[in-house]
Amino acid sequence: MSELARELGVSDPQLYKWRKEFVEFGEGSFPGKGNLKLSLEQEKIYELEKRLKDADLESDLLKKAIGIFSKSGR
Repeated sequence: MSELARELGVSDPQLYKWRKEFVEFGEGSFPGKGNLKLSLEQEKIYELEKRLKDADLESDLLKKAIGIFSKSGR
């Protein structure tokens, strides 16, 4: 990976980040960048997956907050 990063003129961490994003989103990676064109359906799926991920994070934070506040009220 280090050799490839040098050849592309990017940092190692950036290359790892791109690989992780590609593994996670596949062809939906990097929308709007480069020459990749997503179909309307792919764009909708990408947006819904992003919203679901955000909602899951919100839910986890709220659960943790409820746990913290319920302990402090004892």
